[in-house]
Amino acid sequence: MAAVTMQPQFVTTVQLSQSQWQSDMCDCCDDCGVCLCGAFCYTCLGCQVAGDMGECCMCGGSVAIRTMYRTRYNIPGSICNDFLLTLFCPHCTLCQLKRDINARKQQGTF
Repeated sequence: MAAVTMQPQFVTTVQLSQSQWQSDMCDCCDDCGVCLCGAFCYTCLGCQVAGDMGECCMCGGSVAIRTMYRTRYNIPGSICNDFLLTLFCPHCTLCQLKRDINARKQQGTF
């Protein structure tokens, strides 16, 4: 009797369709309410985003939330990119995230 040296393998690949942001990072005029909230009450907007994502209020403007959102909707990017955008343009990135959440809610895909 011969010894089995390899197990048969079955490989599948699941490709998710790639998505994009619903608006660019600097499209603040697309939703002036979100823009004003981000400019004058950044913490409040962060809490709204965190609440939409089912996370702690203090996580709203974090790299983790942006990365989690990107991953959930298969939006291209990297953690490093998320970190740099959040570090240098925190208001714009948070407003973009909230606009995207609102757009996906209207489309029924959130």
